[in-house]
Amino acid sequence: MTIIENPFKSFWMGGFECTDQLNFYGNRVDLLNETVHFKFIHEDYELLKTLNINTVREGIRWSKVEYEPYQYDFSDVKEMILAGKTCGIQQVWDICHFGYPDDLSPLHPHFTRRFVALCEAFAAFYNDVAPEQTLIVTPINEVSFISWLGGDAAATSPYCRHNGWEVKYGLMRAYIAGVKALKAFDPSIRIMTTEPLINVVPPLNATQEQIERARWEHELQYQSVDMLCGRICPELGGSPECMDILGFNFYYDNQWVAGSHQVLGWNDKYPDTRLRSLSELIKEAHLRYDVPVVLTETSHPLEDRPVWIKMVAEETGKLIQDDVPLWGVCYYPIIDRPDWDHLHHWHHSGIWDTDPSGDISVRILHEPSANALLKGQIKVEKVVENAGSNKFVYIRKNPEVVTAEQETSLV
Repeated sequence: MTIIENPFKSFWMGGFECTDQLNFYGNRVDLLNETVHFKFIHEDYELLKTLNINTVREGIRWSKVEYEPYQYDFSDVKEMILAGKTCGIQQVWDICHFGYPDDLSPLHPHFTRRFVALCEAFAAFYNDVAPEQTLIVTPINEVSFISWLGGDAAATSPYCRHNGWEVKYGLMRAYIAGVKALKAFDPSIRIMTTEPLINVVPPLNATQEQIERARWEHELQYQSVDMLCGRICPELGGSPECMDILGFNFYYDNQWVAGSHQVLGWNDKYPDTRLRSLSELIKEAHLRYDVPVVLTETSHPLEDRPVWIKMVAEETGKLIQDDVPLWGVCYYPIIDRPDWDHLHHWHHSGIWDTDPSGDISVRILHEPSANALLKGQIKVEKVVENAGSNKFVYIRKNPEVVTAEQETSLV
């Protein structure tokens, strides 16, 4: 058995868009600057504290930090860490959100060694700047999504089609090697995954073949984490010790029909019978891996934001009542963000909006969303009080052995 302590300063968290990827048009984007969060980080952090948020997700921007191979400039990251200290905000770090240096892609033969060196350099830097703080990191954000985007949709580096598996394999080889380097430097470093949480269903009146296809596509969402845990591709060196916290990202369009990719409406007057609740999906994932869970990203654009927040709070309460170790919910993005392919288009999905036609440093509170969040916090606090159990320590049982037949079915 392994005892895992909850390291988070607040249950409700805020995420700041930090992608630095090459977009569909081959242009480098830097949303940390496009949203002016880097410039106004102190002000942003003070805003979050008004909504009882003391933990945030941030990213170091690999393409900016490693300005030459194996040469690093962490000066911007240092400013961010010091801002967190000043404002009393805990930061959880993505080492690679979306984006690699210009001369790298997951298919490059140097990708793993460069990523491992970056992990080692960041861990040493962090230890110098904030030795008193536990480092919580996501080595690579949403491997399942970015391997599809770059390996099948040709919408980012390496701009491939029909190579999603090769890109995913390259990313997970680097991910696992990076985790081992981080743990070797400091065993107290906590690793948190951030993978898409989805539900893929067969069409109505489906054939047996369509049912099996939907089941297979649904299982694919676990492929990256299965690699990390060593359930598949054991040659990469994955093991259960490579993951401390299971993070999943869930949005309104994360449930769809296999084949047509028709999105199931989450708030229809007459719900689709194939729709599954957020609590049910998170419980499925937790039971699969037996580690504490965090909803690492969730939000909704435009006017349905408050309804979405209310739903998330209700589903969160159900999980806590069912004794699932849910340790946090991160609203992402907490400050509005533009589309990375079309920077003039803003999503209006944050708790604070911006006015792209005016001064984007002005944060415009979306009051219905803020009120929904505050009500959701009260609801969850009452559930925790009524549960009366210790939610800060989780005892992990020995992981189940996965058979060769099960491994094959997951590849």
